[in-house]
Amino acid sequence: MSQDINNTVAASKTRRVIKNLRWYVLVLFLLGVTVNYITRNSLGILAPELKESLGITTEQYSWIVGAFQIAYTIFQPLCGWLIDVIGLKIGFMVCAGIWALMCIFHAGAGSWLHLAILRFFMGASEAAATPANAKTIGEWFPKSERPVAAGWAGVGFSIGAMLAPPIIYFAHASFGWQGAFMFTGVLALLWVILWWAFYHNPEQHPNLSKDELAFIKQDNEPPAVKLPFLTALKTVSKNKRFYGIAIPAFMAEPAWAVLSFWVPLYLAKEHGMDLKQIAMFAWLPFLAADLGSVASGYLTRLYTRLFGCSRVNSVVASSVTGAFLMISLGIVAITRDPYITIVLISIGGFGHQIISCMLSALVVESFDKGQMATVNGMRGSAAWIASFLFSLLIGVTADKIGFNPLFIAMGFFDLIGALFLVAFIAERRAKRA
Repeated sequence: MSQDINNTVAASKTRRVIKNLRWYVLVLFLLGVTVNYITRNSLGILAPELKESLGITTEQYSWIVGAFQIAYTIFQPLCGWLIDVIGLKIGFMVCAGIWALMCIFHAGAGSWLHLAILRFFMGASEAAATPANAKTIGEWFPKSERPVAAGWAGVGFSIGAMLAPPIIYFAHASFGWQGAFMFTGVLALLWVILWWAFYHNPEQHPNLSKDELAFIKQDNEPPAVKLPFLTALKTVSKNKRFYGIAIPAFMAEPAWAVLSFWVPLYLAKEHGMDLKQIAMFAWLPFLAADLGSVASGYLTRLYTRLFGCSRVNSVVASSVTGAFLMISLGIVAITRDPYITIVLISIGGFGHQIISCMLSALVVESFDKGQMATVNGMRGSAAWIASFLFSLLIGVTADKIGFNPLFIAMGFFDLIGALFLVAFIAERRAKRA
């Protein structure tokens, strides 16, 4: 008996409770996604030099981008299912370790085909980020906080892209393009160590208080059910609400692909910017995207307070607001001023990230915990199919017709997606008798 008491006292002394631990866990995840996007966007920043150094044509570059995108498309549901089955900690850690190594191996690339192969494996492993996003929010936050948490989690997806231009520029200036890839890969490996050391699920976290655990579990959601991969896909595919999320994601992703992979080339070709100038301006759309991520969750509260929207309808309304902001990309086609162009693209980045964060929030809102990562992976696949096809279209047409028709199309894609969002997801008021 005395031994049990001594063990309890010893455990209480070593167990340090951290207040509001769920937000620290979100910051840890946000750091991982930030590194994810730094490694991912390194290719786009270095594209002008890679094209010259390795003799890559615009069409070949589109295949390099496409290799990443097709892998990202295929593996998102698989990575999501893996995370649902073996757990967030191990599943995300393994994938992050692979993408870190693939980024380092970029330094040895000698041709566009070599780069395409490396980008394929990198895309396959980085595909874990989107389903891990939903899983983290679903495990650590009650339903009332999930839209705001989704907004903050989305910051990582854009802050990494925002930090990539200056980080890659200085790494390139110090170590060359090979060293820039190695530098960002090492950053990813350092984050893998942090994730392994500090992440635990809520039930097992040594620093989580009983009160906060009760707060997280207040919705009394049923325990997660682990399904075989094909069964999970079949179950989700029968749910109409999935298509209300997947189709808007399909319409939204081309714009993000352009921001991530093509804007540096666009600025170089259409406005004559060199790498230093690109590093000075290409991060601004991603800063705007960060602001859009943060604003998205609080925008839902505004719609609830001002118009009495339900939680689901406030999320839908926020996403529709983002869709209207995307019209700014269409206006890029009618301006030749590079600074106005950057401003318009930045507004598009702000609007896109509102849409993206709210679609993640709808996944968490609409599906149980055992399906969240799988569903978000399937949503991501729908998005990246569009991203892949649009990148190939740019590769074939950009040198012939320029970028302007593509910007016009991106300005209106999200309004089409918003129609499906309203039709399949928005809650209708009950008819009066």
